[in-house]
Amino acid sequence: MARKPVIKPRKIATQERSRATVDTLIEATARILVKEGFDKASTNRIAEVAGVSIGSLYQYFPGKEALVAAVIERHQQQIMQTVRSGLMRVSTQPLEQAMRTFVAIAVEAHRHDPHLHRVLAEQIPRVGKLEKLEIFSRENFSLFRAYLEGTRDELGVDDLELASFVCVTTIEALTHNAVLHHSKVLTGDRIEALIDEGARLVTGYLKG
Repeated sequence: MARKPVIKPRKIATQERSRATVDTLIEATARILVKEGFDKASTNRIAEVAGVSIGSLYQYFPGKEALVAAVIERHQQQIMQTVRSGLMRVSTQPLEQAMRTFVAIAVEAHRHDPHLHRVLAEQIPRVGKLEKLEIFSRENFSLFRAYLEGTRDELGVDDLELASFVCVTTIEALTHNAVLHHSKVLTGDRIEALIDEGARLVTGYLKG
């Protein structure tokens, strides 16, 4: 039976100097993942790139899986900051405009360090199931559901729980694949066209 990776840090850095060490280790892990891949991201390599002793690394992290998990958590926090700030303007928008905003926000979120985003999307299954990622998904779902509740009279669907799942999953899959796997062809006006088409897709579904 395969060993379940340990993804929790050994301890939380509280002092400024120790937080700086942890930040340096996480940043070094991210750089290695992008440039060299998961398999090359050994604890020795991470410590070397970070300029930190291997003993200091193990003081905070039990292994590379925990460091990758920390990179994922930080990346998701940065994405959610983009999502939350963008969604502040959605609540007062009509349905068509709001759906366009949702899709545009998803595109912007996926374009945040896309090289790292791609690597993490590939490596998450190897690190293990992460509760933080589930919370991230639930928060997106809740934000979307809250908007639908306020515009129920405009909708042609009755099950808002299911509708939120369908729309969030569709927007996520569309923008994820577009930004991470077709970025070379999606430039300039094509990005705006993608946002328009994605918004038209989910708006049509919601109107029934």
